[in-house]
Parts: sequence; C-alpha cells; structure tokens
Amino acid sequence: MRTRTLSVVVMGALIAGSAIANGSSSEECGKTLSPYFFVKSDDAEVDQLPLKSTSAKVKIAGVIADVTVTQVYANEGKTPLEATYVFPASTRAAVYGMTMFVGDRKIVARIKERKKAKQIYEKAKQEGKSTSLLQQRRPNVFEMNVANIMPGDEIRIELKYTELLVPVDSVYEFAYPTVVGPRYSNVKEEAAPPSENWVKSPYLKEKESPTYTFDIGVTISAGMPIQDVSCISHKVNVVYPEPSLSTVALDRTEGYGGNRDYILRYRLAGKSVESGILLYEGPKEDFFLLMVQPPRRLIPAEIPGRDYLFIVDVSGSMSGFPLNTSKELLRDLLSHLRPTDTFNVLLFAGGSQVMSDKPVPATKENIDRAIKVLDNQRGGGATALLPALKRALALPKEENKSRTIVIATDGYVTVEAETFDLMRNNLGKANMFAFGIGSGVNRYIIEGMARIGMGEPFVVTDKNEAQAKARKFRDYIASPVLTGITIDYDGFDVYDVEPLSIPDVFADRPIVVFGKWCGTPNGAIKVKGITGSAPYVKRIEVDGTTPNEANSALRYLWARHRIAMLCDYGKLGRNAETVREVTNLGLTYNLLTPYTSFVAVDEVVRNTNKSLKNVKQPLPLPKGVSNNAIGGGSVPEPGTWALLTVTAGLLGRTLRQRRKKKTSE
Repeated sequence: MRTRTLSVVVMGALIAGSAIANGSSSEECGKTLSPYFFVKSDDAEVDQLPLKSTSAKVKIAGVIADVTVTQVYANEGKTPLEATYVFPASTRAAVYGMTMFVGDRKIVARIKERKKAKQIYEKAKQEGKSTSLLQQRRPNVFEMNVANIMPGDEIRIELKYTELLVPVDSVYEFAYPTVVGPRYSNVKEEAAPPSENWVKSPYLKEKESPTYTFDIGVTISAGMPIQDVSCISHKVNVVYPEPSLSTVALDRTEGYGGNRDYILRYRLAGKSVESGILLYEGPKEDFFLLMVQPPRRLIPAEIPGRDYLFIVDVSGSMSGFPLNTSKELLRDLLSHLRPTDTFNVLLFAGGSQVMSDKPVPATKENIDRAIKVLDNQRGGGATALLPALKRALALPKEENKSRTIVIATDGYVTVEAETFDLMRNNLGKANMFAFGIGSGVNRYIIEGMARIGMGEPFVVTDKNEAQAKARKFRDYIASPVLTGITIDYDGFDVYDVEPLSIPDVFADRPIVVFGKWCGTPNGAIKVKGITGSAPYVKRIEVDGTTPNEANSALRYLWARHRIAMLCDYGKLGRNAETVREVTNLGLTYNLLTPYTSFVAVDEVVRNTNKSLKNVKQPLPLPKGVSNNAIGGGSVPEPGTWALLTVTAGLLGRTLRQRRKKKTSE
C-alpha cells in the first residue's frame, strides 16, 4: 500500500512538473501556441524546404543604410507548394518595396490595407496564379507567403528597406537579424488570432545548420576616412578602395551563417561624429533630419547612493551561452556596486523568486550571496516575463534613492505590447535598462523596454562583450550626459516633428530629430540642455544647407518613426483612430506596417488543377540556444526537480526494503 501511495505521489509530482514547465497550471487544458521541432516527412513528392537562399546587399551612405534582401524559393518536388517563411528585421527598418520574379517576369508588389492584401493573395492563390504576400507580425518579425510554386520553379522575392545608423561612443553599428528565436506563449491555440499563428513555427535542433544558404555584402561610403571596420559575428573580408569607401564581403566559410545576427561596426577617422542637418525637397513634402552630438560626459565628484533591481531570465531558452553570459554580466555589475548602494535580485522562468523581500546593502557578504544564487541556475522552464515584471515593480525600494532596474533576457516572448503598457503605466518608479543576451535576441522588446523606461538598450551577442557592456552601463547610470533638453527653431519653419520631446541622454549618442519643413530653408536650430551643472547650447545653421535628392530616404525614415511612436510600443496603438492613422501612413509612404501589407500577383494561371501543399520553412535555433527553448520549456523548475528527487528517492528506498524482505523470507 505504501509503495502504491508513493507511486501516486511521484506521478502527481511529474504532472505538476510538466504543468510548471509549460507555464500553466494543472487546471488548464488545451494546447498552447508554441514552436515545435521540425520532422522531415518521408513524402518525396513534397519539397519541405522551399527556401534555398537568403541574401542582402547593403549600401551605407553617411548615416543612412539602404538594404535589398533577396529570398529564393524553389520547388524540387512534384507537388505545387505554398511556402510560409517567418523572418526578422531591424526594429528601425522602413520597408518600402517588394518585387517578385517568376522566370523572366517581374511583378512589382503593391501596398494595400492588410485585409485587402490578404484577400487579393487568397484569390490569386485559388485561381492558380503565383502570388506573394508580405505581412508584419511584429515591428521586427515579418511573414512571407509564396503560393503556387510549381515543380521545377524558382521564384525570387526582393525586399527593400532603409534605416538610420546612430553612432554610440563614436561607433557606427549595422545589425542585420537573420533568424526569429522561438517565442514562449501561454495562449491556447484555438483562442489565438490568425496574426499570432507565426509563433507556432517549426525549428531545427540545436547546432543544426540552416537548410538555406546565407550571404551579405556591405558597401560603406562615409564621406570621410574610415577606420576600424569589423564584424563581431561572422568572418568577413574587408577592402578599402578609397579612404572614405569600404566594401565588406562574407567569407566563403559562412555560407550557412544565417543562425545569428550579422553585426558590423566601424569608426570614422579621429572617432568623429559630426553634428548637422540633412534636407530633402520632395514633390509634395519636404523633410529634414537633425543629428547633434551631445557634450562629453562629466563625472561628478560625488554620486548619491542608488538602488538596483536585477531581473534575470533563467528560462529554458537561456540555457547555455545566454545564461552563462548573464551570470558573468551580473557578477561584474554586482562586484562594482558601492557601499552606499542597495540592491536585490529577481530570477524568473515559469515563476519567479527574489533574493530578499527588500533591498539589501551592497556589502561583500550580500554580493557573494547573490552571485551564489545566480551560479546555481542552469536554465529551464517557460519565459513568464510579464508576471515577473509585475512582481518586480511591486517590490519595495529604498527611500530617497533613485531606482534602476536591469533586465537580462533573450526576449523570447509574445507579450511585448502588454510589457510596454505595464512599463508605461509605471513611469517614474525607475529607469529601466534592458540587456538582450544571445545570438538572435528579440530586439523589439529589448529596445522597447529601454525606450519606454527612459534607459538604454544593450545587446550582448558574444560572451566576450559582456564585461565591456557592463563597464559602459556603469558609466551611463553614473550621470546622464545631458538633461532638460529643449530644441528651438529660429527662422526655420518646421512641423510634424518627431519626437515631440527629448528624454535625458545617458549614452554618448547623438540627439536625432525628424520633421518636415516648408518655405525656404533658413535660420538655425538650437539645442539646449544641462550637462553636469552647467548650461549647454548647440547651434546648427540651416542657411547654406542644400536639399539633396540623395536624402530621399528621409520621407520613409520620418514615417517609420511616426509609426513607431503611434503603435509599436503598447496596446494603446490598436485603437480605431491610431489604426486609421497608421494605415494612412503606410499607404501614403508605401510602407509595411501592422495594418498594411505588400502583395504581388503574376497574372498567368500556372496551377491549373488548383491543388497545392502548404509547407512552413523550418528555422534554425539561434546559435547558442539549446533545445530547451522549444515546447514551452520541457525542463521543470528547480523546485520541481527537488520534489521529484526526494520523492523518487523515497520510492527507491521503499522498493529496496521490500526486495530485502522478500530475499530474507
């Protein structure tokens, strides 16, 4: 009877562990919307890997990057296909064009309201026409659908986008995300809207190479001598045809390097970053871009004590390199706290736990205790970020101390909008600094948390960067570079300026302002603020600046920034008025948005029998991410492991005692 009872306890513990690992209670039933491992079918008639290659050509002129992405789909099977491919992009990307090539036919995609584009695509698909549809699922996650890829076909899709490169510490960085990491979701599959179905994507096992080739080439035309061009993510070959011109080609050994973000960095001679203004005179509207380098950082003689709350993701997707890097990062940050500081540590996966119920002094004993708690983590379970943040914001803080919250995570969640709203509703309680750790982090949530929390985003793609990033972080929070910032337009007639206000500048990065102007470009722009305890004034002359056709991307960049402010960061961007405004911006400026999509239709009917097979292109796991990231985290939480171990030990001891008794009898 006792053995039977213990068996029931073990089964109960296993069930509880499974529920915890999947981020749900035992009362919940129904399959959640989750990624899954790709299993290749034995059906030789169907080509399950239609994406054959993805590549990018990047042209950087000054501070603007123009990118052409090419995806090649081919059908090597015997059944007509509809291919679905989920892929990432920069959160700053303004996608302004798409073209489909079917054989020698070129079809330029049209921008349409999202539902209309979907209807056009479905109708063309049913009619047997080759057609493609590009939709935005997140500001940094897109979905491509290509229908009626006939046996023997090769269909090429070209996307065009532009983005602004803003230097930090005099370093320019171009980041090209290559893979969407698996997202944790506790939404039941049957209750999920169609727009969220991308979360249920197939993935290859860890360390498996992508099934498609990858290539990228970059040309940098800086207008002044370039130095220190480097790629921290891939092997590249750098050539300098001229002092102000550089070409960067991917090394041949990186043909399957599409499992991690491509990160290119460069400096200009003398580490200079020029302040100035760019003008574009369009047929209907005129645009400007202001970039002002802030003053050098002043370190105050005395810095008041601060209160820190470190929030660390220890879920399954963080297992291995990301969690090890988090440990190194936090170990460095904790070891540099001052005796006048206080801190606390909150760890989260499916649930959360705090080191202390209130902040503790930054003594050696407390710091050693926190480091020990971190070192015991191995990574397992779901990624319940939202409950962890709610708990963190409710924790008490030291009175008369400024609180800084540091969040270390890969961001593999689907609750970005809810997270942004939670933070927006708690502004004033703390500055928030987000660390994205991993080779393919969700930059959307990392950058969004920092933007709303009035902090700075950090992305650590390599463990060797952790120490340097930690050092930068300490410098940033010591004292802002510039506060109380205002901008005056003296004789320069401007409107529709973005952003409306400038937050405190923590990093050594330029202040960037977009807007429209009318009339003649005259007058000057004045940037005012406080650096340390002294006033700061920077005057940029508009007189003498000539509008340039080469700056035509400013119209896209302005519109993309406006869209970001309206709807990227929170559910508030989904009300009817905002939806209408964002839709109009997308249609007016030919941009991909949450409510506008690109659709291309080849008018030739090619699939006469109208039947086709839908296949989802499997994605590689980002480099350094383990199999624990799939399935909501199949590894129980640490407390569950303890329960299973104790219970199993009791059962084993009882069985041994029974066997002994039988032998003696």
